[in-house]
Amino acid sequence: MTSEPNPPGTAVVDAWNQHRQRVLDVAYRMLGTLSDAEDVLQETFARLSRLGTDGIDDVLGWLITTSGRVCLDRLRSDTSRRRYIGPWLPEPLVELPGRETDPADRVTLDDSVRLALMVVLESLSPAERTVYILHEVFAMTFEEVAVVVGRTAPACRQLASRARRRIAADHEPRMSVDRTAANAVAQRFAAPCAGGDLHALIAVLDDDVVGAFDSGGRIPGAPLTIQIGAPTVGITLAHAFAGAGASFNVIDVNGRPGVTVELHGRVMAVISIETDGHTIAAIQAIGNPTKLEHLNRRPDIV
Repeated sequence: MTSEPNPPGTAVVDAWNQHRQRVLDVAYRMLGTLSDAEDVLQETFARLSRLGTDGIDDVLGWLITTSGRVCLDRLRSDTSRRRYIGPWLPEPLVELPGRETDPADRVTLDDSVRLALMVVLESLSPAERTVYILHEVFAMTFEEVAVVVGRTAPACRQLASRARRRIAADHEPRMSVDRTAANAVAQRFAAPCAGGDLHALIAVLDDDVVGAFDSGGRIPGAPLTIQIGAPTVGITLAHAFAGAGASFNVIDVNGRPGVTVELHGRVMAVISIETDGHTIAAIQAIGNPTKLEHLNRRPDIV
């Protein structure tokens, strides 16, 4: 007869409560999905519970190193991303009115969770992504990062340099505009989507707008390639939502202006936009139901 594992001690629980959000921040940026990040949280907490805190000089450093290793192992072994149907986008971070997330479960919002950047990170190798996130975002030294990835510090410097070059070479628009102006553009985008006004929708799109639509192959008719150009992107959006009777609500998506598409009380899509304050240069639309599950859970059963 096996004995039940001992519950974690007070020191472990206190340390975890203090640093849990930091581990979540690392895991989401590393993996791009809240569901995978939650799995990493559980594994990291289990390891801390088994080890205890007595022999750890820097608990936060240990947690980031351990969670980083767990994430790296997942990235190396995850074949589902390589088989993904159509464009891959992260699970969106959205605070729905009346369904606000507990502060301990919120990912810290900054430019490193911008959807466009996270898509570029997805193109890096697991080691490059790990080094870039831990060094550039979380300011770990290359010596500390080397422990996570199992490379030397000079090798990690090379990985970081390669990652920076890849990110710098990406031409996805990165625009810093006044929040009021950005939200006004999001409103100008949401209104014709809801009303089915293709002319007005195309008018708010840049001539060379880039549209990525993540359906995971689960939405019939959804484009499986990147769409380019205002008429193409506008028609794609109009066809997707025509006659559905959905509501389009302006809301922050990963800390930037965006729109939720809701029907019968459920989120059917989340759309992030990149704007110069006048027109929309890039759209990332997430409709894969799996990536929206966390937004559609009933609060009373979570």
